[in-house]
Amino acid sequence: MTALWRPIAARAASLLLRYPDEEVLAALPVIGDALPGLPGEVAEPLAVVAGHRDTTDAGSLRTEYVELFDFRRRASLHLTYYTCGDTRKRGEALADFAATYRHAGLELVDGELPDYLPAVLDLAAEHDSGWQLLRDNRIGLDLLTASLEKDGSVYRHAVDAVRAMLPSASPRDLAAAAHLARSGPPAEQVGLEPFGLSTISGGRR
Repeated sequence: MTALWRPIAARAASLLLRYPDEEVLAALPVIGDALPGLPGEVAEPLAVVAGHRDTTDAGSLRTEYVELFDFRRRASLHLTYYTCGDTRKRGEALADFAATYRHAGLELVDGELPDYLPAVLDLAAEHDSGWQLLRDNRIGLDLLTASLEKDGSVYRHAVDAVRAMLPSASPRDLAAAAHLARSGPPAEQVGLEPFGLSTISGGRR
């Protein structure tokens, strides 16, 4: 059974990793109220990101977000990119993700791909299958954290919080992440047209 705090933590992390539009920023007080009820290893990194968003003007937050997630493929918020790259295999992985949402009876926000991390976190807040997707894609989370840390981005703390919600990485996971970090994701540029992936790198969709 999912711990009672996990859906709250997943929703908070989703909001803190989404594009900071007016609706998302308006939720900051609610997130702040929820953080004391979460385990410290989850609450503390989320509080860092919440504090950054609370003390930075909206225009700067949006510029920062777009530059980081929309224009830098190595900081993609799309989990299948890390293991599949731009290949036909990624199209298949996205279809599997989409089927998980359908089986859970949930619909994606228009324009969002099913492997978009905030969307997967929203699924986890509602259904155990979302947690399974996060566990299955732990390598992507580990690589995303490493990339954000290299960039000195505050958003690495939000991804760290997500990782803290999951079981510890196994030696096999660590070895696979190290291999991908060295070699990068596959780069076959075919078979992705149904998902519009030839133009998608990170960010809001």
